[in-house]
Amino acid sequence: MREAWDKAFATDRQAPFGGIIAVNRALDGTCAEAISEIFSEVIIAPSCDDAALELLQKKKNLRLLRMVKSIESSKPWDLRSVGADSYLMQERDLKMTRAADLKIVTRRKPGPTELRALLFGWRIVKHVKSNAIVFAKDGATLGVGAGQMSRVDSVRIAVMKAQSSLASAVVASDAFFPFPDGVEEAAKAGATAVIQPGGSVRDADVIAAADRLGLAMVFTGMRHFLH
Repeated sequence: MREAWDKAFATDRQAPFGGIIAVNRALDGTCAEAISEIFSEVIIAPSCDDAALELLQKKKNLRLLRMVKSIESSKPWDLRSVGADSYLMQERDLKMTRAADLKIVTRRKPGPTELRALLFGWRIVKHVKSNAIVFAKDGATLGVGAGQMSRVDSVRIAVMKAQSSLASAVVASDAFFPFPDGVEEAAKAGATAVIQPGGSVRDADVIAAADRLGLAMVFTGMRHFLH
């Protein structure tokens, strides 16, 4: 768990200050000690071992919450207010994408390391507000661009926010690239592979740009969407 925290914290050492930290397994003392080095307002975990609990209970202004229900076991529906006393009910984004689900659309195929990073990035990008871009490598998120009107701007923000080299990273996009410019910006930053839903009227142009730049690109056939 400590390794996972270190990788997550390395993504952006500024953003967690005063934030909310959630973990999906029992929080142990070693990881709790690392987390306690920064100021957090809320920590959410399924459980804490005795060492973690003893340490975190000493922190002032910290709310320690126990997650009592699993997302996987809850009803697969999201209910959202859309204004005018109206609501939208839709299925939650729960599909797990695997290597067999991917369609390779470029001349170059992703290597095994790239493929693992692509699937990891695809799991992460669904939790980022659209338009969403995530750079990933070696089981870690390197840069995140979120909530922009233009997808290429999300790429640029992800590059700007990255605190480590993006060389040999991969890029995950929650929706299709409408133009080649986002892929070109990602390649300029050092990315070698891209995962995206596909489905743009300009898919051929985007694929051609990837081929020209030596990138591997895969389509998932489904998109994420978070607002």
